[in-house]
Amino acid sequence: MKGSVFTKKSQIRQSVASVFGWHEKPGAILRLSPPWDPIELAGQSNGIQPGSEVKLKISPLGPLRIPWTARHTAYEKNRLFQDVLEKGPFSRWVHTHRFTPDGDNACFMEDRIEYALPFHAATALVFDRAIQSRLERIFTYRHHTVSADLADHHKYGVKPMNILVSGSHGLIASTLIPFLTTGGHRVFRLVRTPPEPFSDDVYFNPGQGIIDMHRMENMDIVIHLAGENIGSGPWMGNKKNRIMESRTKSTALLAGALSKLKNPPKLFACASAIGYYGNCGEETLAEPGKPGCDFISDVCEQWEASAAPAETAGIRTVFLRIGVVLTPAGGALKKMLPVFSAGLGGPIGTGRQYMSWIGIDDVAGAILHIAANQSIRGPINIVSPEPVQNRDFAEILGRVLSRPVLFRVPETVVKMLFGQMGEETVLASTRVLPEKLGKSGYRFRHPDLASALSHVLGKHDKKSAL
Repeated sequence: MKGSVFTKKSQIRQSVASVFGWHEKPGAILRLSPPWDPIELAGQSNGIQPGSEVKLKISPLGPLRIPWTARHTAYEKNRLFQDVLEKGPFSRWVHTHRFTPDGDNACFMEDRIEYALPFHAATALVFDRAIQSRLERIFTYRHHTVSADLADHHKYGVKPMNILVSGSHGLIASTLIPFLTTGGHRVFRLVRTPPEPFSDDVYFNPGQGIIDMHRMENMDIVIHLAGENIGSGPWMGNKKNRIMESRTKSTALLAGALSKLKNPPKLFACASAIGYYGNCGEETLAEPGKPGCDFISDVCEQWEASAAPAETAGIRTVFLRIGVVLTPAGGALKKMLPVFSAGLGGPIGTGRQYMSWIGIDDVAGAILHIAANQSIRGPINIVSPEPVQNRDFAEILGRVLSRPVLFRVPETVVKMLFGQMGEETVLASTRVLPEKLGKSGYRFRHPDLASALSHVLGKHDKKSAL
């Protein structure tokens, strides 16, 4: 059967053992999944050893999910491993991952895929160019991610830790957890249903004041990310109460439990938000700052205050004041993409309101940076160093997508559709700088908006260096 071949080769400035070993760690396949087209991991056995199997659900066209089952067939440590498609849309798919040393502290990583479509001789004429383009986009993203993740873990040199994470199915944790596990750390999840006896899950029910303290002993770090989604619709009925209580009750329960442990964690990192500062126009904001007068400001202030028991017990406590997280997998960017991709996007309201944003990988990187820097305490702004006005955000997003930006959404429409939620999130101006991150030496992967959007949307320049 005649088929096609795709090859992607990059130099990674880490040892061949480090790069190969990264691929063997839990979470590697999730870190390699592009956020604009995330895979669903349906099952995996025995890593990348021969005979091991990985089951995925992929979306080659629109929302349709197609099963994909591959089996690993070859393995030579620090040299190569290979997987072969057993079930999926291709009649042949052989993926060889090859690693070649380039001195002691660098190597070449090569992905070679031999593939064929059903009736390849005829279908290749129609689809092969699109397949090659899609693979180039995916594997450019993959190689950038492997290189940057390894650079972060090498830079900080943090020894393997036991890390407890709440909100494990949320937007941030979905990136953070595989980032941590591929760095050699063991992640435990706080869950709201009783876990299986031998799982790494820890039971946690804030509504009933229940938490399994015994299983929380000897954690090195606790990262608390759980909370009701504030942007899922207008704040009608008891939505505001759910937003407040989902944060304050869970944080108070967790902080209280941590304060009573015989072996408490070295760090309690509790999520908060830049909404703490409120609508401040063009004023530049940095830590610690004063809370605003909005509902979200009150939520953030009470949220942070709920962690007092952990602070009083001497646990290093950090409040992650997170900005607008950019990823097409969820949040604000996911909502914008259909409109902007159709060429119908544009500024909202006046367009002069400031957006303090951050790429999803820099959220994960900043959290690792905080874990490694013992001097960081209290509030810390998790935002890029370059906040932009909404009109500039729209213009840059349109440029990255190669789409015109011709339309404007009036303030009255936002207020009519979303009420107070729209006023405090979409129309509010919050110009925040990452002063603590900068002074403590954090180096952003994507400090400017164009590079951040290009990365998460798979719009890399083919010739860009790793």
